[in-house]
Amino acid sequence: MIDLHYSATPNGQKVALMLEEVGLPFRVLPYDIFEGDQLTAEFGRINPNHKLPAIVDQAPEDDEGPLAVFESGAILQYLAEKTGRFLAASGRARSRTLQWLTWQVAGLGPMGGQASHFLRYGPSGQDYATERYTKELERLLQVLEGRLRESEYLAGPDYSVADMAVWPGRASSFVMGVQLEAYPATHRWFETVRARPAVGRMLARADLAAPAKYIGRKQGLSADEWSNMFGARMLAAVRQPPA
Repeated sequence: MIDLHYSATPNGQKVALMLEEVGLPFRVLPYDIFEGDQLTAEFGRINPNHKLPAIVDQAPEDDEGPLAVFESGAILQYLAEKTGRFLAASGRARSRTLQWLTWQVAGLGPMGGQASHFLRYGPSGQDYATERYTKELERLLQVLEGRLRESEYLAGPDYSVADMAVWPGRASSFVMGVQLEAYPATHRWFETVRARPAVGRMLARADLAAPAKYIGRKQGLSADEWSNMFGARMLAAVRQPPA
């Protein structure tokens, strides 16, 4: 059994999608990130970075007790290696997959996140930051489009953890005003992945859906919500010793 410590963000959804794909039984433990559920000392034992998602594998291969794994890219790689699926064991195919997975977690994900932050939550007058991150997001989307013009999937002819890492963020690209139709190869890939049964199962699960208050959030955060997401409480969480 896998415990999935989860919030319905693109990072959480990529891990949920992988779990649906490989068919491992998992239990969803939902967190309200606006309320600061992720900032507890108890969760700090699972992820000292106090970010979601994280997993706890209750039956790891070493039989040495539950194993916590944090950071979405590391979780995808762990689950791929645990199950022997969606990541080649060696060679060029493995290298290509890890390259594109790393590109997502180091580039497309955080740059998209920063663009979303300044568009949705940033105070007025942040024109430089908004332009900086939206332009970099646009550049990265052009990289994605170029890759998918030449390859059916990101790492080659086979669907992999790299595709799972990218797909949820493109599903929410409307937040940044990005229309997938402007990127025809990406649009083709997006619809191909969406047609997979595992994606359908993920989207149909009520325990993986975004709460209504997450949808369309734009500015209007309370002082407590801001502190939990971006301010003093978030900083204090990493200063406290784990429970």
